[in-house]
Amino acid sequence: MSAGWYLRRLSRMGPREIGGRAGDAVRRRRWRSSLPDSPGVGGARFTAALPAGTTAAVPPDAAKRLIAEADRLMAGHAEFFGVVRDDMVDPDWCHDPKTGRRAPWGYAFDVPYRSEDTVGDIKQIWEPSRHQYLTVLAAAYAITGDERYAERVAEHLRSWWAANAPLRGVHWISGIELGIRLLSWVWIRRLLEGWPGAAGLFEDNPVALDQIWHHQRWLAAFPSRGSSANNHVIAEAAGQFAAACAFDWFPSSARWRADALRSLERHLRANTFGSGLNRELATEYHGLVLELGLAAVAEADAAGVPVPAPVRLVLLRMTDALAAVVDSRLRPPRQGDADDGHGLIVDGAGTDRWASLLATGDAVFGRLTWWPEVTGGDVRTPLLAALIRPGAIEVTRPASRPAHFADAGMTVLRGPEEIWCRCDGGPHGFLSIAAHAHADALSVEVRHDGVDVLADPGTYCYHGQPEWRRYFRSTLGHNTLQLDGDDQSVSGGPFLWTRHARSRVLVADTSEKDVARWCAEHDGYQGSVHRRRVELTAVTRELRIVDEVRGPKRSVRLAFHLGPAITAELVGNRAVLTWTRDGEERSAVLDLPGELNWRAHRGESDPPLGWYSAGFGRKEPATTLVGTGSTDGTEGFVTVLGFGSQG
Repeated sequence: MSAGWYLRRLSRMGPREIGGRAGDAVRRRRWRSSLPDSPGVGGARFTAALPAGTTAAVPPDAAKRLIAEADRLMAGHAEFFGVVRDDMVDPDWCHDPKTGRRAPWGYAFDVPYRSEDTVGDIKQIWEPSRHQYLTVLAAAYAITGDERYAERVAEHLRSWWAANAPLRGVHWISGIELGIRLLSWVWIRRLLEGWPGAAGLFEDNPVALDQIWHHQRWLAAFPSRGSSANNHVIAEAAGQFAAACAFDWFPSSARWRADALRSLERHLRANTFGSGLNRELATEYHGLVLELGLAAVAEADAAGVPVPAPVRLVLLRMTDALAAVVDSRLRPPRQGDADDGHGLIVDGAGTDRWASLLATGDAVFGRLTWWPEVTGGDVRTPLLAALIRPGAIEVTRPASRPAHFADAGMTVLRGPEEIWCRCDGGPHGFLSIAAHAHADALSVEVRHDGVDVLADPGTYCYHGQPEWRRYFRSTLGHNTLQLDGDDQSVSGGPFLWTRHARSRVLVADTSEKDVARWCAEHDGYQGSVHRRRVELTAVTRELRIVDEVRGPKRSVRLAFHLGPAITAELVGNRAVLTWTRDGEERSAVLDLPGELNWRAHRGESDPPLGWYSAGFGRKEPATTLVGTGSTDGTEGFVTVLGFGSQG
C-alpha cells in the first residue's frame, strides 16, 4: 500500500489502537527469530462429541445434497468464488488458479498478501484453507459411515500441516482465517468421532497438537483492534473459544477460553444494533456473525462452560431481525459488502443459507408467529441443536413483524403480491473506517416475489481489481442520486472511508395498510442536501420515489439498476420491464423523471457500468438506467414503478 494510504489509515485510529498496533509490530519482529515449541501434551482426549443418534435427525433431502457435494469433492471438483477447480484431490495450498500465481514462502508477516501481482488473488488461496470443504466431507462420513470421506479429510489435513509450518507462508497472516480454520478443525474432529483414526489424526498426533497450539497462541497475540474490530474479531474469538473448549489440552487453554469468551461477549454487543441488525450494515456479515455466535454457544454448552446471558440475547435478536427483513422467498437485503463468508459449513450445494439460519433459530430460540415459514431441511440445524441447551431468555420479543429499524436506518415496505422494498437511511458503516460499507445512502432495493427488480448490484471483488472495487461500492453503483460525479462518502482505499455521509430518517410509516411511506435525507454532498421520499400504495401497486436536492445548481446522475432477470425496453423516459417467475410472465412499468436524459447501460467495462454480482468473484451484465441533467429549475425528480395487474 502507498504511503498516503498508511497516513489515511493512521488518521482513523485512536491513541489506544495505535499503541496496540505498535506492540503488534514489535511482537512480529520478535517472533521472527523466536518460535517456541508447543508444550507437550499427554493423555489428551476429545470429549465434545455429538450425542448419540444426532445424525438420524438430518432430513433425507439435506443428507442427499450433502452426499452429492461430498462425492464431487472426492472427485477433486470444487468451486470457490466463481472459479472451478479440478485439483482438489491433491491441492497446492498456496496456488491461485485464477491468476496462475503461487504465493511466496517465508515469514508470514513479510508476505505482501494485498499484491495480486506477487501473491495472486488472496481470497482464492485462503478460502480452501478455511477447511470448510473438509467439514463437508467429515459430515458425509458422520452420516454414511463411509471411511473414504474420513481418509480424504485426514490426507488433506496432514498435507496442509506439512506445507504450512507455524508462522510460515500466507496462511498465517490473517486472524479471521486462523479463527475459522480452528472452528473447522473442531467440527472435523467431532464429525469423525466414529472413525478409528480420529484420535491418531488429532489428540495423539504431535503435528496436529503443535498446529492447534500455535493457532491459539497467534490469536491471543494479534487480535483485531479498534477500527478493525468488526466481523474479523468475532471470527477470531469464536474460533479461539471453540478450540479452547473442545481441545482443552494445553496449559493456556483455560486462559484462552476465558479471554475469548470475554472478547466474544464484548464484540457481539458492539457489532450489533439493539434492534438485532449487524452494525456493518452488510447483510452477509450479519449471517457470518450469527453463524459464528451460534457455533461458539454450541461449544460452550458441549463443554459445560457458562455463557453470559448477553451473548444468547444478541443472537436471539439477530435471528428475529433476520426473520423480519427477508422477502417472500427468504432472501434478506443485499446491502454493503458480501464475500460469501460462512462460519460453519456442513451442507451441500443448494442449501438455503438464510432458511437454514431461521431453522436453527427456531430450534434454539423458538419461532414467533409472524416469522415466515421455512420449508426444506438442512444438516447444520440438527447438529447445532443437539449441542445447544434450550432455555428461556428473559427478553420481550416483537409481537408483530418489525418493518422499521431506527438504529440501523433500515425500513422495509411491503405491498400486495409480494412487493418488497428496502429503504436505506442508516449510518454509512461501522467504526471509523466503515470497511465494508458502500456509498449507498438513500438507496432503494425492490423485489417482486423474490425477483430483483431494482437491485443492489453486490460486491464482486475486494483485492486486485481496484476499478471494479470502486464501481461496486460507488454511489453510481446503487439506486440513488449522484451529484457532480462524486460519491456521497469519500473513499481512502478498498476498505477505508475517510468521510462518511450522515443520513437521517424523517418519516417511516408502515402502519397503514393502503400506503407505506418513508422519507430520509443525507449531507454527503458538500453544500447540498439530498432528500428522498418513497411511497408504496397497495391499491395501485405503485412505488413512487421523489428526489429533492437543496443547495446550489449541481449536475445530476440518477441510477436505477435492474436485476439480471429483468429485460427493459426504454423509450424516452419510460421503461417497460418484463421477466419470468416460475414459468409465468411478469411485467412492470418504470416512469422516469422527464427532466433528465435517460440511457440504458449494460455490461460496460470502460468505465464499469451495468453489472450484477450474485456472489463474490462473479459478475454478469444487467441493465442500468441512468438519467443525466442538473438540479436547476426542478423541485424534485419523480420516479414511479408500477406493477399493474399480475398475469
